[in-house]
Amino acid sequence: MAVIGIDPGTAITGFGIIAQADDGELSTPAYGVIRTDKGLRPEERLAVLYGRLGEILNEHRPEHGAVERLYFQQNVRTAIAVGEARGVILLALAQAGIPAYEYNPMDVKQAVAGYGRADKRQVQEMTRVLLGLERVPWPDDAADALAIAICHIHSHRIRGLA
Repeated sequence: MAVIGIDPGTAITGFGIIAQADDGELSTPAYGVIRTDKGLRPEERLAVLYGRLGEILNEHRPEHGAVERLYFQQNVRTAIAVGEARGVILLALAQAGIPAYEYNPMDVKQAVAGYGRADKRQVQEMTRVLLGLERVPWPDDAADALAIAICHIHSHRIRGLA
């Protein structure tokens, strides 16, 4: 099974592809970020995000998409922009025929670090360990996306047993 984890944003969207072999071993074919130029209008930034994500989906052909659920913060403007990015991401997944699953940050922390209130560094280090990487993935948005994909793989396995 191959999963793309996505940490949505309009300026920076993290993505991480994780493949799980039949024996359960995880590998990381690709991860990184999609950046949009802050000089672009909002609709242009969303178009860049949509286009680049479509390229990544076509190149790697994941079977599932895992997207971080919107966590409402103090800044309403940021929440709206992230919500718009999530909409574009969900559309790109749907048009590629890839089912989307959503996870809140606490679920991701629980699945990766074993503790729903783990801090960012703990989650990043466990992501590194679980994927057998030499270093913590960088930038943070890419590491977060990989953690979201790991969360989905663990959740999918549990759902499959139920």
